[in-house]
Amino acid sequence: MSKQELRVLGQDDGADGCCPGLLSAPLDEGQAAELAPLFKALGDPVRLRLLSMIASGAGGEVCVCDLTPAFDLSQPTISHHLKLLRQAGLIDSERRGTWVYYRLVPETTDRLAGVLTRPAPLEPGSVPLEPGSVPLGAAE
Repeated sequence: MSKQELRVLGQDDGADGCCPGLLSAPLDEGQAAELAPLFKALGDPVRLRLLSMIASGAGGEVCVCDLTPAFDLSQPTISHHLKLLRQAGLIDSERRGTWVYYRLVPETTDRLAGVLTRPAPLEPGSVPLEPGSVPLGAAE
């Protein structure tokens, strides 16, 4: 028997269990209000590129000194975009001497990914599990 991870249908996929996927249930007002600032922060091409550069940085972090030269923008403009990403909870920062180092907040991006991920289709002949049940062989 294969020991691959099985998803239990009917359970929330959000990182903190608060938000269902868009295709499994409609978002309520509170969930939409909570997620909108995250998507708004990602709605700018510069911020999206900055997040990508930070996420793919060697060692999981990037110095602001390495981010600024990648854009044809002033340092204050880059700092503004980084501030918006930080306020949205997508990145975190740490000052070390003169420089600031940025790193991704994986819980936040995982949460967004969970909201946007489509539920896996059932294989023909399979039966969905009740929430909280454990698949056969999963406790091995």
